Amino acid sequence: MKSVLSNAALVGSATLASRVTGFGRDIFLAALLGAGPLAEIFVIAFRLPNLFRRLFAEGAFNAAFVPLFTKRLETEGEASALAFAGRILAVLLAALCVFTLLAQIFMPALVLALAQGFSGDAAKFEAAVHYARISFPYLVFMSLVSLFAAMLNATGRFFAAAFAPILLNLVLIGAMALAVAHQGAPLDYIIWGVALAGVLQFAFVFIAAWRARLRVPLVAPKITPEVKSVWVLAVPGILAAGIGQINLLVGTSIATGQAGAAAWLYYADRLYQLPMGVIGVAMSVALLPELARRLAAKQTEAAHEAQSTALLAAGFLTLPAAAGLFVLAAPIISLLFERGAFSAQDTAITAQLLQAFGLGLPAFVFIKALQPSFFARQDTRAPFIDGALGVAVNISLSLIFFPIYGAVAIALATVAAGYVTLSLMLVRLARRDVWHLRGRTLARLLAQILGAALMTGVLVQAMHILPPPPQTLGLWLTGMIGLGGLVFVLAAFLLGGVARQSVYDAVARLRRRQR
Repeated sequence: MKSVLSNAALVGSATLASRVTGFGRDIFLAALLGAGPLAEIFVIAFRLPNLFRRLFAEGAFNAAFVPLFTKRLETEGEASALAFAGRILAVLLAALCVFTLLAQIFMPALVLALAQGFSGDAAKFEAAVHYARISFPYLVFMSLVSLFAAMLNATGRFFAAAFAPILLNLVLIGAMALAVAHQGAPLDYIIWGVALAGVLQFAFVFIAAWRARLRVPLVAPKITPEVKSVWVLAVPGILAAGIGQINLLVGTSIATGQAGAAAWLYYADRLYQLPMGVIGVAMSVALLPELARRLAAKQTEAAHEAQSTALLAAGFLTLPAAAGLFVLAAPIISLLFERGAFSAQDTAITAQLLQAFGLGLPAFVFIKALQPSFFARQDTRAPFIDGALGVAVNISLSLIFFPIYGAVAIALATVAAGYVTLSLMLVRLARRDVWHLRGRTLARLLAQILGAALMTGVLVQAMHILPPPPQTLGLWLTGMIGLGGLVFVLAAFLLGGVARQSVYDAVARLRRRQR
């Protein structure tokens, strides 16, 4: 169990660094573009390649590839496993070239699908098509990154793939700085920066794999039975692992009917993606190889225990984050984004969306933590079906309530879809006798939920007693986050939300290191 948590911590730390630099990128972006037409064009132009980045890079390709690659590595040796990877790479590269060419030809239709609201503004639509064509090849490099990252993960090397997204943020920050320095068109610099970042990210992960002696032979593409088996698993696996992103894509398309809504959703999404990536994605990426190894060795009980440990760890980190985002949404948005072209009205609306996403954060993270139980058993169809039903709920609720409530309806529909998907997955796991949420695990999870509720109450009262001061907002937020974290940890510990022996062991190890 320690290997899961330590690997998750490694992935999470790199992801945290990525999210922190991402905030720097988005602070610059908000000041430069605000939530106006340029920001909306950027969101749409970047949404499609970024969707593929998240679908592939955040564990979805792992779902199909890692169990099969690991099995060959354990039973047939490294040479056989790398030859298998080479055959997958050949087909993947050929498919990407064809897909990219078709996307360039039919980009107007793709943009229209992503941004229905742009159809009434010819200038905005044409600009979105132009910039989407420039940014689209980014997904080619991200898809290749996913293959090499999956091999690194399968052999216990997690850092390079988790670190690579930092390069995107650094390149975009540099691109925006150049745009300001040269007083150029900001979107030209930003979108070309996306294309450059894709090349750099691939080079970084490729070099890491080469240094680890994971050298994949490039062969002619051929659809063999083993290659077909990967893609039969991969397609529903990618869709299942990317349900949250598909929900957001649907929501963004509908939201373009309201001026500024796509940009508000983007900024709110970026904030709730911090705990989503640091906790949910990290846990999923680290748990999948562990479960695959346990099941290959027929250690069913150990696999069950690993899943329970991962879920409890995810809850312990996610529930206080959700409570904090809900209570502190407005001051967080104000501190990060309210400057330059980003107005106080933008802050108020974005904060409402962040509160809604905060309510759904536990569902989104728990889905990520549970999916490896399916993927390690080479079942990508079941979580895809559960996620598809969630998407149907999202689309229905968004279409019904968006004309009435605007962008907030999009966020709440996404949250509802998350809880529907999570409920279906829990029922399916229990019916198959794969994993059950009961007994000690359920008691500890309920204790964590109660601790998060107590934290919420304390923070609400503290905000009434000491409202956020504009001059020292950062210091005030630091204090509030510290207070909320302390309340949650104490409550979870006293109520039994964490295993006390684990805490005692951790303290003992820390003391030994200090001697």
